[in-house]
Amino acid sequence: MGEIKKIDEVYQTLLKLEKRNRDGVSAQELSKELKADRANISRYLNELCRSNKLKKIKGRPVLYCSNKARKTEDTPAKIVSSFDDLVGARYSLARPIQQAKAAILYPPRGLHTLLLGETGVGKSMFAGLMHRFAIESKTIREDAPFIQFNCADYADNPQLVMAQIFGVKKGAYTGATQDREGLLKKADGGILFLDEVHRLSPQGQEMLFTYIDKGYFRPLGETEKRVTADVQIIAATTEDPESYLLGTFIRRIPMTITLPSLKDRGLEERYCLVYNFLKEESKRVGRSIYINRNSLISFLLYDCPNNIGQLSSDIQLACARAFLNYKTGNKKYLLISQADLPGHVKKGLMKLHKYREEIESLLQDKGDVLHFSPEDDRQEIRPEVKGTRFFYDIIEEKLNSLRQIDMDEDKINEILNIDIESHFQKHLENLPAVIRKEEIRKVVDEEVANTVDKILSLAAKKLKRSFDEKIYFGLALHLQKSIERISNGDKIYHPELNHIRASHADEFMVAMEAARIIDNKFGIETPLDEIGYLTMFLIKNPYKTRDKVQKKVAVFVIMHGNSTASSMVEVANKLIGTDHAIPLDMPLNMNPEEIFELALKEVNKLERSSSVILLVDMGSLTNFGEMLAEKTGREVKTIDMVSTPVVIDVCRKAVLGQDINEIYRSCRGNRYSPKLNVSQVKAVRSRQKNAIITTCFTGEGAAEKLKEVIEKELPAGSNCEVLPLNILNKEHYLAALKEYKEYYNIIAVVGTVEVEQEGLPFISAVELLSGEGLNYLKRVITELDVYSRIKESLKEHIKVLDSEKLVEDVRQGIINIEEALKLRVPAEVKVGIVLHMSFLIEKLKKGIKETEFPELKEFRDSYQKEMALIKKALVRIEKNYSITISENELAYLCKMFTRNQISGSTGGEGIEDDYAGLLGRDVDQPVSE
Repeated sequence: MGEIKKIDEVYQTLLKLEKRNRDGVSAQELSKELKADRANISRYLNELCRSNKLKKIKGRPVLYCSNKARKTEDTPAKIVSSFDDLVGARYSLARPIQQAKAAILYPPRGLHTLLLGETGVGKSMFAGLMHRFAIESKTIREDAPFIQFNCADYADNPQLVMAQIFGVKKGAYTGATQDREGLLKKADGGILFLDEVHRLSPQGQEMLFTYIDKGYFRPLGETEKRVTADVQIIAATTEDPESYLLGTFIRRIPMTITLPSLKDRGLEERYCLVYNFLKEESKRVGRSIYINRNSLISFLLYDCPNNIGQLSSDIQLACARAFLNYKTGNKKYLLISQADLPGHVKKGLMKLHKYREEIESLLQDKGDVLHFSPEDDRQEIRPEVKGTRFFYDIIEEKLNSLRQIDMDEDKINEILNIDIESHFQKHLENLPAVIRKEEIRKVVDEEVANTVDKILSLAAKKLKRSFDEKIYFGLALHLQKSIERISNGDKIYHPELNHIRASHADEFMVAMEAARIIDNKFGIETPLDEIGYLTMFLIKNPYKTRDKVQKKVAVFVIMHGNSTASSMVEVANKLIGTDHAIPLDMPLNMNPEEIFELALKEVNKLERSSSVILLVDMGSLTNFGEMLAEKTGREVKTIDMVSTPVVIDVCRKAVLGQDINEIYRSCRGNRYSPKLNVSQVKAVRSRQKNAIITTCFTGEGAAEKLKEVIEKELPAGSNCEVLPLNILNKEHYLAALKEYKEYYNIIAVVGTVEVEQEGLPFISAVELLSGEGLNYLKRVITELDVYSRIKESLKEHIKVLDSEKLVEDVRQGIINIEEALKLRVPAEVKVGIVLHMSFLIEKLKKGIKETEFPELKEFRDSYQKEMALIKKALVRIEKNYSITISENELAYLCKMFTRNQISGSTGGEGIEDDYAGLLGRDVDQPVSE
């Protein structure tokens, strides 16, 4: 419901904004208006486009408008303007552009204009655009001149400056051997742009404002002849005009436009500028240019005092260095890495801790390597995967991005092994849980769907295993694309082919038979690598990696604080009996640059063959690994948010000689470990604390995002904690889950991938984000909070029994009854049932006579089955409290449940089936005995 309301709110806000912006509305404008995350706004806008409520207008930025507005728009044709393509035209430059257009269009011949701004903000370009707009608006003729002159060029000779602007009469000064026309006359009918006008002498300024007043001037040395010219003057200065220009001159310039500096234009506009400059460079060199993510971040964050001009120059320098490496190193790709950046640009990465959220938002759908081509507008090598985007493309692009930096094939295979597992799993897990085959045939060819039927029937028979519709849909989509690729002669690459073939021989043999079916049907020859992919659809768990080669690794611990790193290292080294780990403490008043230089100095002391693992806590330290690798040429890995046990574990494995990648993966996998403080332990020992587990491969990305979504939607004051976990290592994950269950009442596991949940109910990310999962979680948490309050309340009224245990047993009994009867009752009814059953049990324990049910026989005849199921569901309660619940009481309970059930609650599939689990049933115990 919340999603529906939000998308309606976005739509209504867009309708309101497009009354002001007839050209369309951007996601950023809506984000600011609604004070909402821009990524979510973009998602809603795309949904509205798919439902044909909106139209998308391509450009930078992308604009959206309602279909109704496009159909009914009856405004005069808008002047096509060169300003519209300017980066920031709708944001930081909106007002300057509005002023510039007004200055050009003002009758009869525009307004003289003064441009203000720091060096490099683009004043010259802006003046040129004003000239272009004047032509576009037909204010001046198409061949009208644009004359540009920098007053600083002859600043040491004021007379020469005036001669350039106004012209010279023969004999005006020594060397003036003939009459010469000035720039003012040359600009007749057009625009004269005077840059650095503050360098024009007072006499020159006076001559200029005389021309502005009277429309004529006299060349230097002329006393009689007047020269007329119809010229609009645009002047520019980096200085304060009040201090450097005559007041009489300033008063004659009616329009003053201030252009913002680069630091005032925001990261989104800076990104667009970097994008444009790299596109220009790719056109200049005539080939694609690639840039890695950290280099891009450096360009976005470094101090750039000379603004756009300096940014352009620094990008050109980086491109030139990368081009040199490309040519001299005979490399396949022109890649800009950190090593190619000027020193002052590299320092930009040091500021990431200050702008992390904004950078992550800006680059959230960008890959590790961005691609700029002279032919097309494709931007990134690994764009966001949506719909049926085929994961071959993802792997191939990742492969290219690694090969472009000349990495050897063994190393590429090692890295791609993890990526291919992740992409393959996402490819399946993002699919809906229940898929009708007729729906699949809408997105794949009939022949492909029929072929998948044959393949899975064959596999089920050979492997004695059933395959659900998720596999059916995933394989169908996969096959549709792979047949196209094979038919087109595109290469297919599987980095783990030998491992898959050796580890899953049975599935591989079936996949080979499947390939023969495909070949016969479509007239192609399925390559061996594709058979590796087909195998992955047939095996139960394709996510295993091979053992790695061992080698020595140095361990550095770098932490914020005066002695945090030293204390951790002291404990680790003492326990292991070595001095292997090296501490570097970073006091809070120390700059990141200082600690980096210190780390660099220490790393350089190592043997040249040593690889390094950095164990850090947070912030700018997390970026040191790549920077040290570039500076030293070593292999460096970084693990952040570490604790003392992690330091001990890493150090122990390094001393044992394990490979850096093995240490890195296993110890990042151990970041799941639940570290509870004293207050947490006290709070949860008595089962006071409920918890929801969110999961993903790292425990950081999707798990953290799901945590944010859930926490934002939790009922106010709810007694529930959301805990992210890493599932990359199944053994570690299950150990963590088991430990959490000791302290928390775990309501459910929410994640992108369903693995073994220790009997806990699982909610997929799709179910959560669609609203279904959130609704269930909110209801369950609300009910658990109600049960908690009932426990407290009954302490005053029930003296014979432990009220907390009693309510917990009754709650479990209600869950058992709902499961048995395949129905649900509203939360408010459950409160009454809990109280009724609690007092009933106490009454029976005291031996008080039961209450008779009116017309019991007739009721029993109608509800015999239901009463039997309720009796069975309450066996444990009868046994635990040594009581017998009679038919009279069973009839009362049956009436409460059957007469108050929620309409349509007759069981079902998916999350509905897990409802009992969502309320925390202990699955290790049977429902009845």
